[in-house]
Amino acid sequence: MVYGFGYDDSLLAEQRHPDRDDLDRASSNHPIVVRHVSGHLLAANSLALQQAGISATSENPAGGVIRRRPGSNEPDGVMEETAMGAFPGSSSNMSPQRVSQLRRAAIDIYAGYGITTIQDANVSLDYVQLLREEARAEPFPVDIVAYILANPLSDEVLNTVTHDSSYSGGFRVGGVKFTLDGSPQGRTAWMSQPYDQGPPGQGADYVAYPSYDPDAYLARMPGLLARGVPVLAHANGDAAIELMIDGVAAAVAGKAIPDHRSVTIHAQLVREDQLDRMKQLGIVPSYYAVHPFFWGDWHRLSFGERRASFISPVKATIERGIPFTVHNDSPIVPPDMMRLLSITVNRLTRSGYVLGPDQRASVMEGLYAITQGAAYQYFEEDEKGSITVGKRADLVILAANPVSVDPLQLENIAIVETFSRGKSVYRR
Repeated sequence: MVYGFGYDDSLLAEQRHPDRDDLDRASSNHPIVVRHVSGHLLAANSLALQQAGISATSENPAGGVIRRRPGSNEPDGVMEETAMGAFPGSSSNMSPQRVSQLRRAAIDIYAGYGITTIQDANVSLDYVQLLREEARAEPFPVDIVAYILANPLSDEVLNTVTHDSSYSGGFRVGGVKFTLDGSPQGRTAWMSQPYDQGPPGQGADYVAYPSYDPDAYLARMPGLLARGVPVLAHANGDAAIELMIDGVAAAVAGKAIPDHRSVTIHAQLVREDQLDRMKQLGIVPSYYAVHPFFWGDWHRLSFGERRASFISPVKATIERGIPFTVHNDSPIVPPDMMRLLSITVNRLTRSGYVLGPDQRASVMEGLYAITQGAAYQYFEEDEKGSITVGKRADLVILAANPVSVDPLQLENIAIVETFSRGKSVYRR
């Protein structure tokens, strides 16, 4: 199989996904699968569809869509969300030792961007065990905190999942993660109001859909929070965000709100009223704050000016006194923390348009989000997040002072050296 990753329909001249016909022109003798940059869609050629058993009689799976040719039930090759499950991904002949070497090389790349705590989410129980064994054999140079994907787990298994209060060899399980909807750049984020411009063939009432059973999420949240298991929930569209908030509200109903710090991951199209509920319920939004640059122009088409301008509303969050973080979500985009800071501060799109100027953060506010805010999100504020006596010596040396340079030059500030636990783990 030929397997690829990273195409972006918003950057293609055709402004659409490749379909089976496009990929058939590349080869009809080899199965081809290419995954969208968001990770939420893929395109397959006819042979790959045939080998996966996808045909005109195939029904859409729960939480996913098999796109069809116009006026037909015949698949056009584009698979959304859970429909991608028919394609297990790339196969590799690499040995476990080589995979481990590449994982260590990836950690070095993260350290080169000034990162001392890496989140590895959507992982399986088997993968957690693998990381535990690797950490025991040779401690990781920086911390890795993993969140187990809850969606596919049975209730019986989920009820046994717990989290680690401390690191062992630089690794711990931080809790569980639900994926509630898709991506705004893939136009699968679940909305309460229709898209201004949706996928091809969709009507004016298109709002996308949940990628996970809402009732199952609502039923599972009380038990997790009662056991003190930290929960992340991927929610991009405001309908998915509402579901995320409803799950927390149901879990704490009639009780004193515990210090649970449940996290809305991405929270791209959050509304102002939802921010008010998040504050009331102690929910932490973690914004995919590079979106204004990478897909801001695309979002203006998808959601219109008003909604697009409120994507990653950092300033509205700060004004409400809500703890928050910002992130890159690698490998969708590189884990470049200075560019993340720059986009959070400037909110420039690829075309140079300032998307939501009233939601720009100051440099210090952006730095808070990737240091003290991040430590708070992980329940690690007593040992990380600031250069303070008694805390761990996780810090970076920058080539220039970010609070004194031109904000447009923030992304060009180099990481000179990264320290984790007081030891140098990267030097330019």
